[in-house]
Amino acid sequence: MASFEIISDITDVEVIAIGNSIRDLERLREQYGDGRWRKMKGIALIQLSNGHVRKAEIHWYEAHGIGRKEFKRKGYLE
Repeated sequence: MASFEIISDITDVEVIAIGNSIRDLERLREQYGDGRWRKMKGIALIQLSNGHVRKAEIHWYEAHGIGRKEFKRKGYLE
């Protein structure tokens, strides 16, 4: 469970990996179902559990028909 909430649109979205290039592909398929999985990254404002708002790089997985899953904060940008 993420210790933050995304409070803005995600910008500067890029694909990091597709399909077999994703290390967790087998787990994603078992947990969420078959799909064309992609690992993504982008920039967003997040609100931390302590209430602070920060700009951060976010990573997640997504697949068409399944949606975005497992958001992770990778670093602050300010």
